Order: sequence, then C-alpha cells, then structure tokens
Amino acid sequence: MNLADLQNLKFVNDDPTETVNNIIAVFEALDGSQLMPADPRRIFVSSLASVIVQQRVLINQTAKQNYLRYAPRPVLQHMGAMMDVMELPAAAARTTLEFMLSAPMTSAITIPAGTRVGSESGNGLLYFASEEVAEILPGQTIGTVTGICSLPGDVGNGYLPGQLNVLIDPLPFIQSVRNTTESAGGAEAESDDAFRERIRTAPESFSTAGPEGAYEYWAKSASSAIIDVGVHSPSEGRVTVLPLLAGGELPTQDILDAVYGAVNDRRVRPLTDHVTVQAPETVTYDIELTYWISRSRAAESASIQNEVVAAVEGYRIWQKSKLGRDIDPTELIMRVKSAGALRLNVISPSYAELSTLKIAQDARVKINYGGLVDD
Repeated sequence: MNLADLQNLKFVNDDPTETVNNIIAVFEALDGSQLMPADPRRIFVSSLASVIVQQRVLINQTAKQNYLRYAPRPVLQHMGAMMDVMELPAAAARTTLEFMLSAPMTSAITIPAGTRVGSESGNGLLYFASEEVAEILPGQTIGTVTGICSLPGDVGNGYLPGQLNVLIDPLPFIQSVRNTTESAGGAEAESDDAFRERIRTAPESFSTAGPEGAYEYWAKSASSAIIDVGVHSPSEGRVTVLPLLAGGELPTQDILDAVYGAVNDRRVRPLTDHVTVQAPETVTYDIELTYWISRSRAAESASIQNEVVAAVEGYRIWQKSKLGRDIDPTELIMRVKSAGALRLNVISPSYAELSTLKIAQDARVKINYGGLVDD
C-alpha cells in the first residue's frame, strides 16, 4: 500500500465553528444565561476560543508528524537514523574520460586523480574530474577513467561523447582527451517523498536471504537519480537488477556500475546469489493525435495550444517514469482534455501491457491542431 492511500489522520476536532459553539454552550449551561451576539462576555469567550482552536490545530500537526506520511524533513532525518537510513545528497553526473598519448611510451604515464576536463563552451565552473589515479601502460596510447562533475545536480547531465574535450590541467605527452559516454546520473538532493519511501522499505534490507525489496532498497541507495528498480530472478541463485533514472532516463554504464557495487557488497548480497545489473528493456511507441478547441474559447486558443503541448510532454514523462507501466492512451486523453481541448482523435498509442521489467519510451510525437469547432 502507498502512504498516500492511507486515510487522513485527525486526533482532535479543530473545526473553528464547532469549537466556538461548544465553548459558548458550556458557558451558557454553567452561567444559566444566554450569550447574545453583542454580549461582551460572548466576545471575550470567542477571543479565548480562537486560541483554543489554534492549539487544536497544533496538536493535530504535531501528532501527525510522528507518522511517516506526514513527517517533515527534520523528523524524517530522525526516523531514518533509527533505521540507519541517511538522506542522499545531490549526486554529481558521471562519465568515462579517455586520455590519448601522442605516441606509445616506454614507461607508464600516470593520470592523477582530480585531473579536470571541460567543454569548449564551459565557463570554468563546470568540469569533470578523474575519480581516481589512472595509468597508460608502456606501449599503449589510451587510458580511461571515470570523471565526476564538479557541480552536483542534473546540470552535468547530457554531455554527448566528444563534447568534453578540453584538458584543463595540462599533462605531459597527452595529445587529446574526450568523454566516451554521455554524462548522466546527476540528480538534485533526495526529495522528502523519496527519502520517506526508502525509510518505509528499509526493513527489507535487514534480511540476508535476498528478498526483492532488499535489492530495490540497496539499488536506490546507490544514487538519488534512481527513481525505480526492477528485480528479476530468472533461475535459482541468479538475480537481475534493473534501475531507472529520474525522468524515465535509462541508466548509463557508470550508474550501472554504481548500482552493481551497492548490491554486490558482501554485507548485502547473499553468498549464493549471482547478481547482474542491466538497463531495462524498452518498448517504443508513437504519439499522434489531432485535437480541436471549442469556438466559445477562441480567445484562449493560443494559450490552450501551449497547454496541450505541455500536457503531451507531461504524459511522455509520466509514461516512462515507472517500470512496467502499461502504455495507456486514456491517460493521454485525460491530460489533453484537462488542458482545454474540446475533443481529440488519438491515432496512437494504443493500449499495451508491459511486464514489470520493461519501460515505455516514446519514439515519435506528432500533435495536430484541428481548429475551432462548435460545442
């Protein structure tokens, strides 16, 4: 069960009108007189009632904070500490850096940890630094090492292979440098909801028998960029872990390596399990639709068209933000109509059921505006 599906809690009645009426009724019963609206005593009692109402609201708020669904960040930190779950800070993007020598050498060439590589359009603040010391062995001309972005968050994502090609820290004999993988894995600090969910699933990690929830928990702990994890056991003793990144992005090799290290830790993985980590299998689909706007809303036509485009974009993100989410055109219809379309004709996608280890990825998006029509 999701925390959001739980019934809302209320420990004391904090309705202002009911509270004031109860206080006046008790006063009238004790005093044996009736408090008219202009009675100074009624005004005085009402002023005290406002303080009592505020206290009741605070009682509700304070009591609800003891429960995971309502706890704010400071309380979540204490709840997490009891389960040995710490909040994940902002994660820096990662990529693979390739250093090339001008010619093979007779001795090994060392690339120090922290060697910085940037882009031609960089401002000097955003660069990728080598994570550890790397060596180019004698007779070889190429060495690779993982690079970590200098700025945490998603600002370092999306550098395509070859775009990071400026060696900021000059090294002897190095002719060129470039990134060989697209930078990815950068994410903002863990949200309250994500932190709350990890605390809720933390007991799964206590088991040493390899339950599905334990692998999900440890995989998510590898990076705050991971929003969903699939776990599959094709045969006894074999486990496949499939992480999914924020925004429905597929994990790069650097993220897969980080997850592999987390789930294969000797304190985590059961001794008899053979664990592999791979990207989810993608199922592609197209989006093609035509929509019309009511003639009575002609003055809003331009803004509605923008809202429809935003609605389709929101659907794209929603569709690929969870493993195993069926391709559902009714969700697309609901979003486009909520954006202001009077009616629409969805040519694609059609409904398709996905297994829990697959992810839907849109390939082609075509939005046609059919014009104004009568209601």
